[in-house]
Amino acid sequence: MNEAEQPTPNAASQDAPSQAALALQQAPSDAALALRQTLVRNWHELEATPGAMTDFERPPLYKSRYGSMTLGTKAQKLGAGYDVLAPHSRVCPYHYHLAQEEMFVILEGQGHLRVAGELVPIKAGDVITIPPGVEHPHHILNTSDAPMRYLSISTLEKPEVCYYPDSDKLGAYAPDHRMLVQRGTNVDYWVGEDEDKAFIKKG
Repeated sequence: MNEAEQPTPNAASQDAPSQAALALQQAPSDAALALRQTLVRNWHELEATPGAMTDFERPPLYKSRYGSMTLGTKAQKLGAGYDVLAPHSRVCPYHYHLAQEEMFVILEGQGHLRVAGELVPIKAGDVITIPPGVEHPHHILNTSDAPMRYLSISTLEKPEVCYYPDSDKLGAYAPDHRMLVQRGTNVDYWVGEDEDKAFIKKG
């Protein structure tokens, strides 16, 4: 097609907003707002909401704030949290999971991922994946002078067992059950099982 054959643009159509643009200018429907309430969370709003964040602090090493990004949503197989890690602090003890897989999305700041005995530099924009298993004990260290902000995402398998190599602890977690023990305090399988309590009524 040569220049003479090209159609002349309709000035009115160029100036008129598209149907999509008009739709986006309208207020969202009640149904859209209800869906947003159960499917969408905003970490900026979470941090600005009084009482939405929980302090997690044990001086001198651990200092962070945490808020759930999935509490009250329709999430079923994934959990997500928003973490603000203070300068020169870490968020939790060095550990690995035997069931849950994790992902961390660094939103702001920089630091190091301690993983499998190494220190890996991390920065804003990084996405970190941690599979379950003994090969990848890990935790995040803010080694900078500014706060680090990131999303922590995980699968929700329960029961879950975690091991903490620095302290040689085992943690068992399930609904309404939580136990942490030093690994060296194991007892024999039959301890306390010699008395027949099957026919003893409680209370």
